[in-house]
Amino acid sequence: MIALRTILGFALTACAVPVAHAESVDCPLAHAPYSVRTPVIDLLLDPRAKAVLEREIGPALAKLPPGFGSTTPPTFATIISVKEVMGFAGAPDVAATLARLDPELRAIPITPAASRARCARYDHVPPKLPATLKHPALLVFDKITGFRDTPSVDAATAALKAMAARRGWSLSFTDKGAVFNRRDLARFDAVIWNNVSGDALTVPQEKAFQAYLAGGGGFAGFHGAAGDPFYVWDWYPDTLIGARFIGHPGKPQFQQARVVVDDPKSAITRGLGDGWTMTEEWYSFAKSPRGPGTHVLATLDEKTYAPVGYGGASLAMGDHPIAWTRCIGGGRSFYSAIGHRPENYTEPNSVRLLEQGIAWSAGLGETTCREGREIAR
Repeated sequence: MIALRTILGFALTACAVPVAHAESVDCPLAHAPYSVRTPVIDLLLDPRAKAVLEREIGPALAKLPPGFGSTTPPTFATIISVKEVMGFAGAPDVAATLARLDPELRAIPITPAASRARCARYDHVPPKLPATLKHPALLVFDKITGFRDTPSVDAATAALKAMAARRGWSLSFTDKGAVFNRRDLARFDAVIWNNVSGDALTVPQEKAFQAYLAGGGGFAGFHGAAGDPFYVWDWYPDTLIGARFIGHPGKPQFQQARVVVDDPKSAITRGLGDGWTMTEEWYSFAKSPRGPGTHVLATLDEKTYAPVGYGGASLAMGDHPIAWTRCIGGGRSFYSAIGHRPENYTEPNSVRLLEQGIAWSAGLGETTCREGREIAR
């Protein structure tokens, strides 16, 4: 979950997801067996696996909303597995169907052609960056292979540019995962994931990002950068973010709720008082990220809205953090779940929280991270 150098930073934006070189098969699942936990896009790209799906769960596939079954990114097919397909369709006997389907999928050999097809949505050519970067230098990453909500991405981009103008940051924008190499990452104080959804990095790129964080780099992500129902790279939700998305309210999707400042002494929450009320698509997570290595900044008052998902499932968490920081070795990670509605990128309190959180991630705060612990600078 970068969803965020001279402010005139080099902009590389494109609607299409770049296609990898045919010989590049270094994506995370290149050689992994198919299973019911494989991203649906990989199964639909292989005629053999697709035939199994159509035979076993054809009615459920037919009930998918438009775009969910597309094999052209951005598509929901990169962030859902067979389990989610059946859930969306309200299919009966899910456990029995998955138990029957899994060995059938695992029996399909992964051919070189299948590996290349699975890796085609990743990229390998680093973008051209400015020769000189003014610090603080921030890299904004917005490669989205999963769900792309263009209005929120564009509103976030405008907000980041305004923050940079106020703060004297320099921004560089790219949708190329190949920027995640040790040489390029070392030039930036932090990387920002702008509503990034869907797996975006090859294995070498993942390792470069992990090394960057462990060595003292910074990460800031918001809303969709931690909103996928399914992840290929477990380190991202479990370690970098520290929480796994389980859903948001269904009817209505957007609700007014009170954001409660959990730590009014933090520089990141400075100027926010004891909280504020706003309308947003409120995320819930499998469990609270609160614990060792996590500093909760703000929570949701669940009494002020209805945390009920589609189909009536309860999304109540009790302790419901909505913004927090984490220490990853010597690296700094900041996440805010606010940011679906474009209006919230100009809402004063939300912008202040995001701006001060990004500053902290770039090493400009009153605290930093060392050996997985937050310490005073």
